[in-house]
Amino acid sequence: MLGVLLVQQAGELPSLWWSLTLIPALWLSYRYPRFLPLVFLFLGVVWTCFRAGIILQDHLPTELEGKNVVVEGIVASLPRTHDRGERFDFTVDKAWYQGRKIDIAHKIRLSYYGRQLRFRPGQRWRLTVRLKRIHGFMNPGGFDYEGYMFQRRIRARGYLRNKSRQELLQENTGISLLRLRYELGQRLRTRLGPHPLGGIIIALVNGDRSGLKPEHWNVMRRTGTNHLMAISGLHIGLVAGLVFFVASRLWALPGRTVLIWPAAKVGAVCALLAGLVYAALAGFSIPTQRALIMLTIVLLGVIFHRRFVPSQYLALALLAVLLFDPLAVMSAGFWLSFSAVGIILFSLQGDEQRSRLWRFGKIQIFIAIGLLPLTLVLFQQASLIAPLANFVAVPVFTLIIVPLALLGASALLLFPDGLSPLFFDPALWALEYVWRYLEWLASMKHSLWTQHRPPMWSWICALIGVALLLMPRVWPGRWVGLVWLAPLFLLHPARPGHDGELWFSQLDVGQGLASVVRTRNHVLVFDTGPRFSASFNTGDAVVLPFLWRQGVRKIDMLIISHGDNDHIGGAHAVLKYMPTDRVLSSIPEELPGASTCQQGQAWTWDGVHFQVLNPQNNRSPKHNNSSCVLLVRSRYGAVLLTGDIERQAEIRLVSEYGNRLRASILVAPHHGSKTSSSRSLIQAVRPGIVVFASGYRNRYRHPHHTVVARYKNTGIRMYWSSRHGALLFRIGAAGITVFSHRQRQGHYWHRKP
Repeated sequence: MLGVLLVQQAGELPSLWWSLTLIPALWLSYRYPRFLPLVFLFLGVVWTCFRAGIILQDHLPTELEGKNVVVEGIVASLPRTHDRGERFDFTVDKAWYQGRKIDIAHKIRLSYYGRQLRFRPGQRWRLTVRLKRIHGFMNPGGFDYEGYMFQRRIRARGYLRNKSRQELLQENTGISLLRLRYELGQRLRTRLGPHPLGGIIIALVNGDRSGLKPEHWNVMRRTGTNHLMAISGLHIGLVAGLVFFVASRLWALPGRTVLIWPAAKVGAVCALLAGLVYAALAGFSIPTQRALIMLTIVLLGVIFHRRFVPSQYLALALLAVLLFDPLAVMSAGFWLSFSAVGIILFSLQGDEQRSRLWRFGKIQIFIAIGLLPLTLVLFQQASLIAPLANFVAVPVFTLIIVPLALLGASALLLFPDGLSPLFFDPALWALEYVWRYLEWLASMKHSLWTQHRPPMWSWICALIGVALLLMPRVWPGRWVGLVWLAPLFLLHPARPGHDGELWFSQLDVGQGLASVVRTRNHVLVFDTGPRFSASFNTGDAVVLPFLWRQGVRKIDMLIISHGDNDHIGGAHAVLKYMPTDRVLSSIPEELPGASTCQQGQAWTWDGVHFQVLNPQNNRSPKHNNSSCVLLVRSRYGAVLLTGDIERQAEIRLVSEYGNRLRASILVAPHHGSKTSSSRSLIQAVRPGIVVFASGYRNRYRHPHHTVVARYKNTGIRMYWSSRHGALLFRIGAAGITVFSHRQRQGHYWHRKP
């Protein structure tokens, strides 16, 4: 695992020449066995480089981005319905461009905007699509979309051209596991109808979580019960355990059968088959792969009379998972699952005389304490009520809901019009009651602890503290673990250190704008990026994680420049989850408690002066020209935030303010459109740096090439959020320091600026 992790920290994939290091390592381990771990270290490096290199070679040529490409292949996932159509993965067998056969990424993700076509797993299609390489937002604290897609071997994404011919070649390419899962899901939806919790039952049966709504995820996140809502190691272990118990008892019932083969071995074989079938229902997703490998190792030990201590089972499972897929370490589930199993095994030591209820309660407390540092590092959040929630939810789900749901699904397949209500109705009844309990816990004000991501050294200290706290009662000085835990909570991220110092962050939200201005004791957020769907917006996905990562607990002022989605889309999420003292906007009627921003408003925070330059009495004739414009000036430099103003508003600003518009950093008006960034504005502002807040290969082609040439000819340094990720500017006595998050934190699977 250490060898794998060394590769994962690299900005560039190491050469396979590293494999030569195995030769001296093998020689050393042969002569001196204590060097054997060195072999595994280098093996982890070489194996990861080999597997990752294969994936990197499977890519979309840059010259084909945005072009009409014809692909032939198979629908390779359960289609997910979105606001305007469907999204699915597609395995490409053949591809053509302008009649010429080409090589492109083998696995791609496609979106279809329309209602005429219906895609099903296992279908073979010939489609005309437009593709682009995988490109995600890059922000401190944000989700690594490029890493997520890389781990799943998806190397391009795009959409179907509605005006081109899309041809279904074959309805069913053979016996398809995906097809079975799809048909089962359709029957479940028909049977469960519009029940508000029906999506959870479907997720438990076949791993399709598309029916879970944002409010479901919110309850699970606040109560620490996310692991219950899809096929996981817990559920696979439950099914295997039940089958083992039933099969071994039935086999032993006649008496003579155990002379042919021991009941425990029969139970292990049946349990392994049951686990395999249940994992197949989940489409062998990455969490189920890990669970199945761990289950297989344990049951093979039973079948072949190999007795291991629990830690050896865990180590063998870890080795098997990394050999099967070294990129599993990129998944949070990898760390959570192995850590949780290790904590459970540790908590059960020496408790054989205790009651099962007592041991179960102890496990919940140990998991909550043991996983605390890990969840803060991975998610910057931790549920404070997870033990209370899981103490009730785990037995109800594992002993009642999951078995009944699986029996109902089996009855639905075997007797479509018969017995399934006998199982689904009590499963839904139990789910309703436990869900009310979870909603009640989630509604508690302090149910979720949110904080900045701790530095790595404090996380290592916290691991020592957790280990001390979880030691047996006879261990002396367990309370010292609290001291080791203290840095995890008491250390705060850096912030401007003195009056007049100014930190400006331009976040990467694609085609949109989201900026954060920090002084010594205050925080201002200017715009919040777009809302892409009912379940995804950049307020939730980018702005809030960034603020939490920076240790921000309150916004002093939120300014929404105007009402376009790419500026206001994430505002409601930010207002919902982050306390905000004041809101200004040119469209105050769209936001609760907002006031109108208009020319003349000014204030000073910590030696930094803020001034609103636009709109003029909120009466600009054009919507974009009514954007709020904010000038932030300190004695060390200034930042001009221009929203989406165009040439008309620029002329007025230059005429009225002239050289008073001078700023060190200019956020290009309207994302660099050709209707903005006039020569007069550039000459008045005379920035040293211009930032284009635009999306990768956006449909508006922002920034326009004439605007880029205009800035370039003036000698201004240019930065793109689409190229550089989040841009962090520190303006102080030492001048202006620029940090590109994509450059500073990029890994080998990320696109380079």
